[in-house]
Amino acid sequence: MAADRNLDDFAWWQSGVVYQVYPRSFQDSNGDGVGDLPGLLARLDHLVTLGVDAVWISPIYPSPMADFGYDVEDYTGVHPLFGTMEDFDRLVAAAHERGLKVILDYVPNHSSDRHPWFVASRSSRDDAKRDWYVWRDPAPDGGPPSNWLSEFGGSAWEWDEATGQYYYHAYLKEQPDLNWRSPEVRAAMLDALRFWLDRGVDGFRVDAIHHLIEDEQLRDNPPNPGWREGMSPTRRVIRIHTMDQPEVHDAIAAMRRVVDSYSGDRLLIGEAYLPIDQLMAYYGTDLSGFQLPFNFHLLSTPWEAKALAALIDQYEAALPPGGWPNWVLGNHDRSRVASRLGKAQARVAAMLLLTLRGTPTLYQGDEIGMTDVPIPPHLVQDPWEKNVPGLGLGRDPARTPMPWDGTPGAGFTSGKPWLPLGPEATRVNVTAQAADPGSKLALYKALLALRRVEPALSVGSYRRVSAEDDVLVYERAHGGRRLWVLLNLGRDLAMVDAPVEGAHIRVSTHLDRDGEPVAGSVRLRPNEGVVIGP
Repeated sequence: MAADRNLDDFAWWQSGVVYQVYPRSFQDSNGDGVGDLPGLLARLDHLVTLGVDAVWISPIYPSPMADFGYDVEDYTGVHPLFGTMEDFDRLVAAAHERGLKVILDYVPNHSSDRHPWFVASRSSRDDAKRDWYVWRDPAPDGGPPSNWLSEFGGSAWEWDEATGQYYYHAYLKEQPDLNWRSPEVRAAMLDALRFWLDRGVDGFRVDAIHHLIEDEQLRDNPPNPGWREGMSPTRRVIRIHTMDQPEVHDAIAAMRRVVDSYSGDRLLIGEAYLPIDQLMAYYGTDLSGFQLPFNFHLLSTPWEAKALAALIDQYEAALPPGGWPNWVLGNHDRSRVASRLGKAQARVAAMLLLTLRGTPTLYQGDEIGMTDVPIPPHLVQDPWEKNVPGLGLGRDPARTPMPWDGTPGAGFTSGKPWLPLGPEATRVNVTAQAADPGSKLALYKALLALRRVEPALSVGSYRRVSAEDDVLVYERAHGGRRLWVLLNLGRDLAMVDAPVEGAHIRVSTHLDRDGEPVAGSVRLRPNEGVVIGP
C-alpha cells in the first residue's frame, strides 16, 4: 500500500503543503498600495516559519486588469505593477534557497482583448490569427449564435461590428476565449509553459480548465429548472455544452507532457469546480492529466460530522488507482473560512484540512483567521460584483490586504491600500499573533510542524472511525504508526471513547493540552479538535 512506502518515495507535492499568495494583497514594497514581487520576496520567511512547502502566486502577467490579471496581455512577461522579470528571478532563487517551491497561475482559457493575438484576430476575417479565438456568425435572427451565458453576467457572445461576427467569452468581454482546437494556439500556449519552466518554476495552477473547450456545434444549453432569483445569472442554464467537454483531456495531457519533460517533479494543479465523479477524469488516463485536480468540495459541504465523513469517503472511493487526493478550504474566489464557519470552527477546520489524506492548499490570511471585509459600493473593484451587484458574488471581501502589524497601513503598505484593510487589522495581524502562544497562527504552525514529523499525517492512509452527532473521528497511519483525529464540530461538550489506550494528545485546537494522557474517553470542549498519538 502507498501508506507503507518510504517517505522519500513520495513526490514533494504529495507530502507538501501549498500556500496561495494573491500578490496584489500580500505585501507592497513601493507605497503604491498594491502588493508586488519584491514585497513577496521580503515576506518569504513568513512562509518558512509557518511551515509550508510551496507558494502559488496568482497572476502577475502584463494585463489591463479588467479581471485583475486573469485577462493576460502577455503570457511571458511581468506586469510593471508587480515588478520586473529580474524581480521574478530573484524571487524564485530566494524561494529555492529557503526550500520553497514556486507555482505560477496559468490562464489558458482566455487572453485579454488587448493581447496582440486578439488584436490581430479581430483586425480581419482573413487574418492568420482569426481562428485563434472563437468567432461565429450571428444566429438567423441576427442575435448571438447560441444562448451561452458569461460567468460574469450577460451573453457570452460579443458582437464585433468591424468584422460582422460574434466572439465567445466565458468571462468578461475583455477576456475572449482562445480556440484550443487550433494547433497554433496549443503550440503557443505550451511554449508559454516552457518559458516559465526554463526560469525555474516548479509547477502551475491551471485556471478555469473546465471552460477550455466548448461544443463545436454551438448547441444551446438547456434551461436550469432549479434556478431561482438571487442565484448567479449564468446558472439560468445547465452548462453542458460550455463546460467539461471531452476534448479538454487531450489538452491537459499535452500540458502534462511538457511539464514531465522537465526534472524535479514539476506539478500541475487544475481548477475545475465539478462533481466528484466528473472531477476524477481530470487525473487523466493512466494519471496522464493533472497530478492534483483541485478538490473544492469542502467549500460547499454542510459543516456536519456525517456530511463531512460521507464526502471524504465518496472522494477517497472515487480516486483512480494511484491518484493523489487534495483538499481546499479557501481561496481568492470564495468567502473566507472564518466568515463561513465562524472563528471558533475555523480552528477545527484548520485541523481537518491539515490532517486529511492528501495535499492541502492554504489561502493567505487564513492562518491568522482573516474574515471577509465589507466593501462599500464606491470601493468595489471586482467586475463580477459590478456586473451583477447585490447577489453576494463579489470576491473583493476575500481579497483584502494581509495585515502584518497594527500600524495604520498594517505593515502592508505605506500608501493607500487598493482595497480597504479590515476593521480587525489592528488586532488580527501576523505580529500580534506571533507573540500569542494560543493564536490561530500558532495553531497552524503546530499542525504544520506535526505533519513534518509524522508521515502518518503527510502521506499515511485514512480510515474513518466514527461520525456521531457533532464529532468526526478518523485514523491516519503509516509504517505501523497511528494517529487519531477527533473533531468536535458542535458548540457542546462531547465525550468520545478513546480510540487507543496509552497515547496522549499531540495537539489541541485550543493549544493547551499537549502531552495530556488519553485513557478511557476523551473530553472535547465545544469547537475543539485534537490529534492523539504515541
